[in-house]
Amino acid sequence: MRNHVEEFRGDLKEFDEMTDKFYKKEINVAQYKGFSGGFGSYAQRGGGASMLRLRLTGGEITKEQLKFIVDSVEKYNISLTHITTCQSLQLHNLSAEQVCELIQESFDHGIITRGGGGDFPRNVMCSPLSGVQKGEYFNVLPYAEEAADYLLGFIKKVKLPRKLKVCFSNCKENVTHATFRDLGFVAKENGCFDVYSAGGLGREPRMGALVACDIAPEKILYYIKAMIDTFLAHGNYENRGKARTRFMQETLGTERYVKAYQEKLAKVLDEEDLDLTVAIPEITKQGDNSSLDNPRAIPQKQPGLYAVSYHPIGGSPKPEFFRKLYAAILPMEDVRVRLSPDENMYIINLTASEAEEILALTADSAKNTFESSIACIGASICQVGARDSQSLLHACVERVRKENFADGVLPQIHISGCPSSCSAHQIAPLGFRGGVKQTPDGPKPAFAVFENGCEIEGEEAFGEELGVMLESEIPEFLAELGKEIAAKNMTYEQFTAEQHDKFMEIVKEYI
Repeated sequence: MRNHVEEFRGDLKEFDEMTDKFYKKEINVAQYKGFSGGFGSYAQRGGGASMLRLRLTGGEITKEQLKFIVDSVEKYNISLTHITTCQSLQLHNLSAEQVCELIQESFDHGIITRGGGGDFPRNVMCSPLSGVQKGEYFNVLPYAEEAADYLLGFIKKVKLPRKLKVCFSNCKENVTHATFRDLGFVAKENGCFDVYSAGGLGREPRMGALVACDIAPEKILYYIKAMIDTFLAHGNYENRGKARTRFMQETLGTERYVKAYQEKLAKVLDEEDLDLTVAIPEITKQGDNSSLDNPRAIPQKQPGLYAVSYHPIGGSPKPEFFRKLYAAILPMEDVRVRLSPDENMYIINLTASEAEEILALTADSAKNTFESSIACIGASICQVGARDSQSLLHACVERVRKENFADGVLPQIHISGCPSSCSAHQIAPLGFRGGVKQTPDGPKPAFAVFENGCEIEGEEAFGEELGVMLESEIPEFLAELGKEIAAKNMTYEQFTAEQHDKFMEIVKEYI
């Protein structure tokens, strides 16, 4: 990683110059976005402030990196942080001077932001509990780290048509969406990976095509190189709207796409030496001979150790939280933080007594499945967002809390401000996508509603669009739906499976 830090450090002078030009209004928003995204930074809506996205492989944050985040929050008085669905941490509301200083300091602390946005290999994702999760097939994080390091080497070597998202999944939960990303490595019980490619959410979503089965983990770089070569050869350089990998299945057809990929793979296997030797770390920490029973304290596969789940509402922890977390875990042996694709945070390798301390520190966490719902950063910040998804989520949580429903009565909802599907609304049991609804009083803020999406490996499904609801009415829709389900003493899953007609009856009142 250090080689990449030095490789990209020289680029930061140009970032400073372009940022200065943008804030002096010498270049426009589109010109700046096309440049700054490659450094993991975008101007926020209105062009008065910037965001910086920290690239964190598999969402892992070491104590040293956490200290840097703490110091940055305090030094720059950062007022908003956000956990992304690609396991990065975004720092918001930065001035031109702040974002230029902060990106330099990120590099100084080994956090590369290069490729955090733009037409580059993005942050490599990984199941957040890899290495500690009971029932996982094997620890995939070391391979994600190797992949991330390898992919950074292409940022200056090739010009991709669009971004490339690579991820790893350690079990059938498939929280990284490995079966429908640009390139996904899906762990299997036999210790190998199946490989899926050319999938993705957003406009015209597609499931990934299965391009290889039962590959040895030490061979993953061949499959990444083949993906890059295939994208370079067949990706659309003319139309950005069709330049994501999933559209290669459309232009070539899935069978021809798989053949094209395998042809590139055969060439890479024949010509390159990309075998890995990966040391799998062992956790030697011992428990403290006590146990813990709390729904947010997840027993690890290491006896006596726990991972504590913390889900700040909307995935936006209060900036001051990081100081408290750092102070708490500093004396704890081998404790790390992992960010999850569902905007969750896990603090891992805790003894029972340490977990009790972290549970108390994170008492403002989501209290149930519904409160752990996912929302992108939304139109108040995002340049391309149509609706304020964060505001809607908070309104929904506030309304539903008044009803005191049992856990499971309402599902985890996903709210995206636009069709980009940054919250993955298309694979939610109940999803919302920002838009507009025409009414007798004119166009009003609204969200399209989706149902029956699923991310679980072997059960993957994109949700069906049901219609469009006014934004102002969605909190009451959820309350009415919850009342009906609670009255029948059912969960959302049971209700929609067994009484779908009644579910649709409620939906139709609002669409």
